Amino acid sequence: MPHGKTWQVVAVSAAIGLAVSVGAVAAAGPWESGQRTAERRLAADRDQHADGHAAHRSPGAAAGRPTVTPPAPSAPPVLAAAGAGTPPAANALAARLDPLMAAQGLGPVRTGVVIDAATGQVLYDHQSGRASTPASTTKLATAAAALATLGPDHRLATTVVATGAHRIVLVGGGDPTLVPEQLAADTAAALKARGTTSVRLGYDTSYFSGPVMHPIGTNTNLSPVTALMVREGRLDDSASGPADRADDPARSAAEAFASLLRGHGITVTGQPTPGRGAGGTQLAVHQSGTLSALVERMLTNSDNDIAEALARQVAHAAGQPASFAGGAKAVGAALRRLGVPLGGAVFTDGSGLAHADALSAVTLARILALAADPHHPELRAILTGLPVAAFTGTLSSRFQASPGAGLVHAKTGTLTGTNTIAGTTVTPSGRLLTFAFMTEGTTNPPTAQSALDHLATALTQP
Repeated sequence: MPHGKTWQVVAVSAAIGLAVSVGAVAAAGPWESGQRTAERRLAADRDQHADGHAAHRSPGAAAGRPTVTPPAPSAPPVLAAAGAGTPPAANALAARLDPLMAAQGLGPVRTGVVIDAATGQVLYDHQSGRASTPASTTKLATAAAALATLGPDHRLATTVVATGAHRIVLVGGGDPTLVPEQLAADTAAALKARGTTSVRLGYDTSYFSGPVMHPIGTNTNLSPVTALMVREGRLDDSASGPADRADDPARSAAEAFASLLRGHGITVTGQPTPGRGAGGTQLAVHQSGTLSALVERMLTNSDNDIAEALARQVAHAAGQPASFAGGAKAVGAALRRLGVPLGGAVFTDGSGLAHADALSAVTLARILALAADPHHPELRAILTGLPVAAFTGTLSSRFQASPGAGLVHAKTGTLTGTNTIAGTTVTPSGRLLTFAFMTEGTTNPPTAQSALDHLATALTQP
């Protein structure tokens, strides 16, 4: 049986072949980005070494430091098309899910919904219209708003402009993932072509406005939100997860850029200073990955920096201030244009770090159903970016030895007292379902997570 068949959950009529393990992971999407390719290779490598529990180097592992990767959890076969077969009967689903919704590990607020992606029919409803704290599942809303407003091929531009004979300005375009090495090389080449080898450097962060600090304050999960930063302002070599951050990411980015210019033979006099690049002559530009790739990364790794940047990008495109408040207003407006039900919704940020955010289970599940709708191909990265149970991203350590491994693709959310999960899964007959389960007032996060995982897994069973 061939491994690695790619499942494009793009249209209800799209057919996929039977596969296990890596095939189940491949169901996450078209593997267009480097991240997706790396995940596919990791899954394949796990399959090859599962029998012997062999040690091997994980991607990026330091030479001479082999790491042992656990064998891939097996997954039931993924069957034909997203709209094939028949959806589970509502009464049968209720009989299966109601006892799980009553689990002691959940808090006093517990809501849930299951939707048939092919028809939009609600198959299960447990107070699904009641809004509660969504935590990081807020990123599903941010992703939908960004993709619908800007398009999946949109890129974020960081530019360098000349504002005088010997003055240049590094202009932030709101790309938190900026890697500046090539931009510096291109800038140095452009300066030398103009006969310039000595400059003063300014940096422009005016693309964003408002407070740079999230209401939660200094936090290793989020850098100060500014239009100019390098590698999310991280002070280590990490690419995701908590990390110490620069106190002033824009200034740090400019200082790093100045150092790179010096390495290319350009003298940078003095220290970089804040300035404006408006009206300057462009010397070089760096384009981010596509918005669809950024959305995938945001969802897979629950990347708060990308989430806050994308909310501001939506605000900028909508003519709103590119701030926490402007992003919140613009994201809500974009979802209303998509027809997403927003009863009780409250947006205060793009990442879901704020306890003041509120979304309902039906809001989250409808966003996912739209992403699976063939009439909304621009939203597809929402599905391809979802972590895959027991395999990737924030679900890599969950659903181990579970029937949901490889079949449940979901964004999760965790704050003190709050646990959520929203995603997609495939029934044994091949029917694609979207779901959201939320709970608030929890006192034991691992127990609450396990209860939510059992709910999602139940959808994969006959």
